[in-house]
Amino acid sequence: MGPRGRTGEATFSFSLHHLLPRPSRQELRAYLMKRGGRKNNKASHQLSDEENTIDGKKMKIPDEESIRDIQRADWGNLIPEIVLHIFQHLPLLDRAHASQVCRRWNQVFHMPELWRCFEFELNQPATSYLKATHPELIKQIIKRHSNHLQYVSFKVDSSKESAEAACDILSQLVNCSLKTLGLISTARPSFMDLPKSHFISALTVVFVNSKSLSSLKIDDTPVDDPSLKVLVANNSDTLKLLKMSSCPHVSPAGILCVADQCHGLRELALNYHLLSDDLLLALSSEKHVRLEHLRIDVVSENPGQTHFHTIEKSSWDAFIKHSPKVNLVMYFFLYEEEFDPFFRYETPVTHLYFGRSVSKEVLGRVGMSCPRLVELVVCANGLRPLDEELICIAEHCKNLSAVGLGECEVSCSAFVEFVKMCGGRLSQLSIMEEVLIPDQKYSLEQIHWEVSKHLGRVWFPDMMPTW
Repeated sequence: MGPRGRTGEATFSFSLHHLLPRPSRQELRAYLMKRGGRKNNKASHQLSDEENTIDGKKMKIPDEESIRDIQRADWGNLIPEIVLHIFQHLPLLDRAHASQVCRRWNQVFHMPELWRCFEFELNQPATSYLKATHPELIKQIIKRHSNHLQYVSFKVDSSKESAEAACDILSQLVNCSLKTLGLISTARPSFMDLPKSHFISALTVVFVNSKSLSSLKIDDTPVDDPSLKVLVANNSDTLKLLKMSSCPHVSPAGILCVADQCHGLRELALNYHLLSDDLLLALSSEKHVRLEHLRIDVVSENPGQTHFHTIEKSSWDAFIKHSPKVNLVMYFFLYEEEFDPFFRYETPVTHLYFGRSVSKEVLGRVGMSCPRLVELVVCANGLRPLDEELICIAEHCKNLSAVGLGECEVSCSAFVEFVKMCGGRLSQLSIMEEVLIPDQKYSLEQIHWEVSKHLGRVWFPDMMPTW
């Protein structure tokens, strides 16, 4: 531990002055006035003789000796509340170092308030450059603070070993009552490499013991229908957020069970194959609160081998009638020939992202069938200009405020007309310079001024880095 002073506590070996707010002159003077003894009387006398003017006011300035007295104050006798406040602003490693200063600080280091929120970072040095939570610290947390944990996340790399380590920790949280849990894969979904039974066993430990989960993020995991039933049986009154995209072992019946029982659910993220008319109607029931955010990932890995069903317009209508302010976010990663079931009639999507090439025809249908659209991002389209499609979207999507275009083509004249129709409501406009095609009316130099005029602010197209 190091040398000890008369109190038996470790001597303070490094300065913590930078961790505390610098005392004001008034505070220094008040401190000195409270101190007794000959030295304090001398210091007070010197203060009365040494006056200075700051901002037109006379201020009594403590001498250097008095300031040194304050700097030599016994930091170990700070009240625990102050030390706790300081520790809450320190990184974990610095907090651990500071806890070795004295017994009091070590006691504060283990106060429950500092262990309610924790992120376990599990990485293998051979496969990841990210930092990892030290194994000894993990042991101490499980031994002394598992019952204090409330907001927990696991960040794992692409290795199976890291995912197994996360499950081992989960299986030991038998005394915890978590409010939030997040399983995050920083690269490929390593949880999918685990035996399903091993993962489910660890996860249900948390489901059974928590009783008050409000947020659960388990994207890219082998969670299944029976484990969701355990979740519902123990946390149906508290669950408000559920993110479970790319969970292949969950069926539409499994997610429907969650919607039927968790009437307080406000945010939901899932894959399109789990979306059904029954699910939308369950989310629209009188017992259910108004949904605030629904994210749907529409993904195809093998072109021509994935069948996409159609959601009835009446189901969408009932859903929007019940939750009129819901944000409906849809991410499309499809091939062009797979878009046939979509945008055939009015769809209440608000945020629309196309991660692969999308045809002119589909974008034309978007303009005619998505009146609630707020944000549109098109990563790629091809070599055919999107002039008519953009004009159609501007005409019918009155709430559109954010647009991003990547590998597409739009004539400068059509783009100016699009911006003119949307006006100042376009708060975000991200267009690569290569997208804009000069024509007889506007050059690339002229379009900057014209678009800026209609937006009411300075605007430039995005430039591709040259490195």
